[in-house]
Amino acid sequence: MKEKIIRHCFALIILMICIVQFSLYAQASSLSNELLAWGFRRGENHNQPTLDTASEKVIRDYEGISMGSKDSNKVYLTFDCGYEAGYTEKILDVLEENDVKAIFFITAHYLNTAGDLVKRMIEDGHIVGNHTVNHKCLPNISDEEIKKEVMDLHNAVYEKFGYEMTYFRPPKGEFSERVIDVVSKLDYTTVMWSSAYDDWDEAKQNREEYGKKKIIDNIHCGCVLLLHATSKDNSVILDDVIKQIKNMGYEFKSVNEFER
Repeated sequence: MKEKIIRHCFALIILMICIVQFSLYAQASSLSNELLAWGFRRGENHNQPTLDTASEKVIRDYEGISMGSKDSNKVYLTFDCGYEAGYTEKILDVLEENDVKAIFFITAHYLNTAGDLVKRMIEDGHIVGNHTVNHKCLPNISDEEIKKEVMDLHNAVYEKFGYEMTYFRPPKGEFSERVIDVVSKLDYTTVMWSSAYDDWDEAKQNREEYGKKKIIDNIHCGCVLLLHATSKDNSVILDDVIKQIKNMGYEFKSVNEFER
């Protein structure tokens, strides 16, 4: 009799575990994996842009960062660093001279080839963000692969510098609700942007006045500005851009001080 009761209890436990696992699977599978490509329509006269509705809703639902308060004069400077092109040291010098803190989203390649610069970013008081190991399109891979792309880089940075990353930016601005859900459960906050220009294209350099105009004309309250540290033009114009933005009455802040 006692053995029969034990068998029944064991079977009940197994059944409960299966129910919980199925429930978790059903919840995960109900999340959309539709590929969303981040985008916005520029505003005029320094008004805020219009963010893509579907993409922005997902970021907002998961308490991510995309654009600050329309009533705030704050600007948040962010850089993507997929690889080092020889300009980041100058960018860091300019930021130091102007007392501006930024966030740099790095890949594993950047960490492995420019670790000295990552070390300086941390020592200078900037934030280092997670741009994944291999810069893959995350909606195309499984939950476990997404976790590996994020956490392998997270752990590598922690092992090298004792630094715990907490901010994430999806490669190429491509994501899905499923992706953001997975990343959010890793205790990461997703950071998108509300202003950018085609500075990532190495074939489109030596356009300093163009770059300066694109940045200045589209600065707005709560601006999350995306620049690429691979751009020679950005390294040249950054000092003037920062000074002009400050003269326009805006204040540079870290995303740690983000105002919604």
